[in-house]
Amino acid sequence: MKKIAFITLGCKLNYAETSTYEREFVKRGFQVVDWNADADIFLVNTCTVTEHSDKKCRNIIRKLHRLRPQAEIAVTGCYAQLKKEEISKIEGVEFVFGASEKSRVVSAIADRTAVEPYEGSAGGFFPAYSSGERTRSFLKVQDGCDYYCAYCTVPFARGASRNMPVRDIVAQAEEIVAAGIREIVLTGVNTGDFGKSTGEKFIDLLRALNEVDGIERYRISSIEPNLLTEEIVDWIASGTKFLPHFHIPLQSGSDTVLKAMGRRYDTAAFASRIDYIRRKMEKPGSPEVFFGIDVIAGFPGETEELFSETCSFLKDRIRPAFIHVFPYSKRAGTRAAVMPGQVRDSVKTARVQRLEALSDELHSAFIARHKGMRFKVLFENTEKDGMMSGYTENYIRVERPFDTDLTGKIVETVL
Repeated sequence: MKKIAFITLGCKLNYAETSTYEREFVKRGFQVVDWNADADIFLVNTCTVTEHSDKKCRNIIRKLHRLRPQAEIAVTGCYAQLKKEEISKIEGVEFVFGASEKSRVVSAIADRTAVEPYEGSAGGFFPAYSSGERTRSFLKVQDGCDYYCAYCTVPFARGASRNMPVRDIVAQAEEIVAAGIREIVLTGVNTGDFGKSTGEKFIDLLRALNEVDGIERYRISSIEPNLLTEEIVDWIASGTKFLPHFHIPLQSGSDTVLKAMGRRYDTAAFASRIDYIRRKMEKPGSPEVFFGIDVIAGFPGETEELFSETCSFLKDRIRPAFIHVFPYSKRAGTRAAVMPGQVRDSVKTARVQRLEALSDELHSAFIARHKGMRFKVLFENTEKDGMMSGYTENYIRVERPFDTDLTGKIVETVL
């Protein structure tokens, strides 16, 4: 029985895909072990969203080879798509799988079948969902992106926007139910763009998933503000299994920077959509909607004045529950890489710190406003220092003494 270890970097989409690889290798008779055990094969699922991500991937591959020189290393993911030749030259690497080769990963390693010639970034749709936990699964519903924002390599790494039919994704949700999981997080590169390759609509998928018996809660991961339509918001607010929790990329609170980025909205449109969601989903005395907002600090041309516009927009106008902050990273082949006004690393670092401090302030205030309210918390099966944790409908983390009878169950709790 061969031993295989998995190392995953980057987004939840990667974790869903790695989990799918793992299930398939187990079916083939492989034993899954920890990365620091005596593995015969390492499968590294990589990220390339920033220059730091690339460096981290390279370092991990080299570390694995030093740890166990006789083991084979297979590399897949976005970094493998963009830098296939570079990775193949790293000592210890036996296989490199681009985006269009994901469906061949298991057979190429398990059966030693030849990997087909490199086919570029389009590829088909590789179905995936995460498993191994009793509480939540990340279900991949969409892949790729057609937006080509000025700073982003994802369209090159993941290919064009595509998806499976609604019926096939519902079938996967039913598999997740059979594993005893109660909550699903819908994930993708551009989740709300679902339907490009099947002629369906995102709301068609939401309605179909809402009817799956056994799943009690759904969350929608990163969705563009222009794709979170009023029709979708109205339907969710009408009384569904979809929770008041949205992860929405803003990227900048300055219209000047948004235009340079090639984003498909301005701050007025973004604020209007946030206002609409709150108006439809928040009632007096009820929990607030959790908004997690992505922001990039230090995009080329972002002056101190324009950065201040972002801070003011977040603090005074949007007031999200959390800010996911990323320093701008120059990526070869993107429009932003050759734009004038590149911001110094020290300035980017300082701006990231200011946004993180603002996020802490907003998140603390969000939690404080909910003290004393009753919530339904889905407790996870992980124990740490005698405690267990779970999340409310609007994604507030709750801790209590570990009780094995509560794992994977939804329990009414006062915050």
